[in-house]
Amino acid sequence: NITMIIVDNIHKHFGGFRAVDGTTLEIKKNSITGLIGPNGAGKTTLFNVIAGDYKPTSGKVFLDNEDITDLPPHKLFEKGVLRTFQIPHEFSTMSVLENLMMVPGDQTGEKIINAWFRRKTILDEEEKIKQKAIEVTKFLTIDHLLYEKAGNLSGGQKKLLELGRTMMVGAKIVLLDEVGAGVNRTLLKTIGDAILRLNKERGYTFCMIEHDMEFITKLCDPVIVLAEGKVLAEGNIEDIKKNEEVIEAYLGKGMKNTPKKRKASN
Repeated sequence: NITMIIVDNIHKHFGGFRAVDGTTLEIKKNSITGLIGPNGAGKTTLFNVIAGDYKPTSGKVFLDNEDITDLPPHKLFEKGVLRTFQIPHEFSTMSVLENLMMVPGDQTGEKIINAWFRRKTILDEEEKIKQKAIEVTKFLTIDHLLYEKAGNLSGGQKKLLELGRTMMVGAKIVLLDEVGAGVNRTLLKTIGDAILRLNKERGYTFCMIEHDMEFITKLCDPVIVLAEGKVLAEGNIEDIKKNEEVIEAYLGKGMKNTPKKRKASN
């Protein structure tokens, strides 16, 4: 297995608080890696460091052996490191189609001089991007929502749109932050199926923070457990569920008793 991301001894301190406290881990190419741990374990902070939103206090992040530690998010986006958020950032007054068509960077029509002199190139390019957007919505089974305003979508449909936006560019690795939060079970299954298909058919690499153990069990191998800003355990989900240290980190409740049902706001 080829390693895509190396997180090497990352520390991120906020004043005296060590949110990430010497985390070292690897994300393999073509894997769906789960990142779990109690609240306050440093998972989202670590994502923010990998995605360039935070500069680490110390340590390095590598993508395909290239040091990407200090690159800003837009540069990482160009390199195929994409991040989705717990709360999707859609353009609510624009349609699903328009949201998708806005994603590819460096479009010819963005330069005003081209709008005068390269009209045909712009129209051809727009048509290609439009066809790609339609294909993406079909893949994600949201093509019936093509002309719906993004603000009218349910929580789960917005998460699918967010996944669709990663499909509009050459994503190498997608960091999914609680993609299952507040999503009903039917749409969660659709999202899970889309992630699996993107992984198997399109070669996408995913790393996902998730609290829903059922979802993690279905999708992720390996699973990495963070606690107090450090890696506590790593392995397949069955080994993780039996790990005494992990069970203790979850306040002794044990993973087996993690509630399967979560309230859904759709």
